[in-house]
This record gives sequence, structure tokens and C-alpha cells, in this order.
Amino acid sequence: MRNKYVWTFCVLLGMPLVGGAQWLNFRDPGTPRTSDGQPNLSAPAPRVHGKPDLSGVWEVESSPKKEIERYLLPGGINGLGEDDPSKYFINFLSDFPFGKEPFQPAAAAAFQQKMKNPQKPPTLCLPPTLPMADLFPVPFKIVQTPRSVLFLYEADTFFRQIYTDGRKHPDDPQPSWLGYSVGRWDGDWFVVDTIGLTDRGPVDVIGHPRSESMRLTERMHRRDFGHMEMELTVTDPQTYTQPLTVKVNFRLLPDTDVIESFCSEDEQDLPHMRGQ
Repeated sequence: MRNKYVWTFCVLLGMPLVGGAQWLNFRDPGTPRTSDGQPNLSAPAPRVHGKPDLSGVWEVESSPKKEIERYLLPGGINGLGEDDPSKYFINFLSDFPFGKEPFQPAAAAAFQQKMKNPQKPPTLCLPPTLPMADLFPVPFKIVQTPRSVLFLYEADTFFRQIYTDGRKHPDDPQPSWLGYSVGRWDGDWFVVDTIGLTDRGPVDVIGHPRSESMRLTERMHRRDFGHMEMELTVTDPQTYTQPLTVKVNFRLLPDTDVIESFCSEDEQDLPHMRGQ
């Protein structure tokens, strides 16, 4: 059982989330510099209207190799570009012992059956979804404005709008891949509350499930110019017996930008996958 489980991770990690080369060598005049002209990533975080300005191009920090090597294809690039992923991108529940994940009984049975009988997916280029989008080992850009915060993702060139204009969630949201997000400030932490996610999307690469009642809370704090931390909490009482919280760090990619990138372009892995 465990071998099939791990094999599934490896296959899914073959999906082409490739991050292409960036807009190179654009010297941003707003970036603080050290005496030798290099970006000073330890400089104070920029602020706007009294709050940290989250704007910039970011990428999640990789997990230590020993925490993710069992998931990766030996000798391969794993379709993830230059950097190793966070372990939570692969397995959002990786802090729990194998077989001890806090599933509701019905969800546990369904997940175990899925792992015993893996099915070949119709495509490796499913629409992007959360919380995976936060954990893609590919750059994304934050644009902070007075009434909304925009997330522009390089992987598949998609975007999110997080509204900070005081609006509430809809009473009866139409389930979607990225849901409905509203944001607020809690001191220097930006807090995003997202509902209305479709149950067709997984929580992670492994395929841990979720229901349409899932709620995602993202808390992010820009510690200094070049570093940001985020707490992600999945709350889904139909699927899990407790909220699931992970903490990850992001690094700023200075003097660069995101570019166009699409999963379906030159995707050649699916015909070689095993499964029914």
C-alpha cells in the first residue's frame, strides 16, 4: 500500500509546472541596495498607508531535501523548474504520521480506496486551486492596492483578486477553483479568508480531498524587504476532524518579473502514466 501511495506522489510530481526564465536584469529603482549595489533583502519592509506593502515577486522556500526526497523522481527534474518544492505542496498533511491523518471516517475510506486503485487523470493541466497555488515552486507577483490585493501567478498565468473594500462573502457562493477571497489587516499581518471552493480540486499534489464547505485562511507577514511568512489553515469539518495549519516562508525575487507560462504547452507526460 505504501509503495503505491509513494508512487502516486512521484507520478503527480511529473506534472509540468515549469517556471520559465524571468525578465532578467531589470534594476528596480525602488529596491534598497547594499554598498556593492546588490539588493538589500534585510532592509525594512516597505510600508504604505501605515501597513506593510506586500508587493513584489515571491517564491515559496523549498523544504530540506531530506523531507521531500522520497517523493521525487530519482535523477529527474520532476517538472517543477529549478527549485525543490515545499513538502506541503506535495503533502499538506505531512506533519502527521503516515496513516494517522485526521480524516473523517468516510473521507478516510474514500481516500484509501483511491490510493489502492489509482486512475489516470484526463489531463495533468487541471485548473489551479488553493491552497496549492500558494505553494507552487514557481514565482508569483503581489500587487497591493487600496481596495484589493492581486496575486498574479506565473504557473498557468492566472490571477486572484482579494478584496479589501469591506465587502462580505456571498451568502450562496457558486463553487469555483479559486473561491471568493476577502482580506483585512490584523496589525502587520494580512489575513485572507476564502470560501466557495469546488470539491473537485485537491488540497495538495497527493490528492488529499476537500468538500465544498472548506474554508482557507491565509495569514501573511512581510518580515523585511526580502522575506515573508505565511500561515495556511484549512478548515473542513466534512473531511477532517480538526483544522490543518502549516507555516511556510517566501523569498523575494528582486529585479525580475513573472512571465507567461502554460501547463498544456508541450505537455507529454500523460501518455506514459500508469493507471486505468
